[in-house]
Amino acid sequence: MDKLDLLITGIGGQGIIAASDIVAQAALVSGYDVKKTDSLGMAQRGGSVVSHIRLAPKVWSPLVKTGEADVMLALEKLEAARWSRYLKPGGVAIVNNLAIPPLAVSLGGAVYPQDEEITNIIKQHTDRLYVTDGSRLAAELGNARALNSLMLGCLSVFTPFAEDTLKECIAQRLPAKVVELNLAAFDCGRQQIEAVVNIGKD
Repeated sequence: MDKLDLLITGIGGQGIIAASDIVAQAALVSGYDVKKTDSLGMAQRGGSVVSHIRLAPKVWSPLVKTGEADVMLALEKLEAARWSRYLKPGGVAIVNNLAIPPLAVSLGGAVYPQDEEITNIIKQHTDRLYVTDGSRLAAELGNARALNSLMLGCLSVFTPFAEDTLKECIAQRLPAKVVELNLAAFDCGRQQIEAVVNIGKD
């Protein structure tokens, strides 16, 4: 694989932008041309956040087109359903098993969909769905804020560059006191996906 069209999505406060910056840096270090754009919406209030990242020998536009994403990395379930239409047929959806109801649900104006509904929405676009208990695992490791590093570990199985490059970029980005924890979270995430994927690189 010589290119990757990627969406990273979730809600404000989950470290979506930091995660996408790390992926973009790892791709640059690996010799790829990279374009990236972020949409924050009401991010500071727990609103939807999505990052488009495109890498290839040459990239002209930062926006992933609907139906053309190779991978969607979602840190919240409803956001996974919302953005799944961007996946290409046979694309990879990696979803953190976490529900954070949006304001409309909290105010009683809407209902958060059941897991089966979310799964069915995603599977309209791809059968390659991997769900991980990332939030629980990060908390068990010692800090729920390491979720984005854990999810990057999940993503690393499907990137066209080395996992060690991603880990080096995580270490460069974070304060020294939390690097070890975040790298452990990364390894945990990668192991979760490797356990259900037949090959190390897909």
